[in-house]
Amino acid sequence: MRLVAERDGLTDDLGVKGTSGVLQSLASRTAFLSDPTHHIQFVYVPKHTSWLNQVEIWLGILVRRVIKRGSFTSTDDLRAKILAFIDYFNRTAKPFRWTYTGRPLMA
Repeated sequence: MRLVAERDGLTDDLGVKGTSGVLQSLASRTAFLSDPTHHIQFVYVPKHTSWLNQVEIWLGILVRRVIKRGSFTSTDDLRAKILAFIDYFNRTAKPFRWTYTGRPLMA
């Protein structure tokens, strides 16, 4: 909160958490951080919609197929094998099948 206010040159008191000002409630903090006029703007999305999940899946594939049991003579060799895998993957890739149902996991 303070960083966003500082970057925008806001000198107003942010208030006290749970009592007053922008810090009063979760709703007021969310509204402040989502304000499109700020230099830093937060966008709230459900965790399961994060593009990072897709990146994690792809990195897992890279690790399993190239790095985990690989033998590399140098960092240049590692780089070459990773780039070769990326080229191969880009030619043969198919969309990931999304299976998330939106239901919380049961204990």
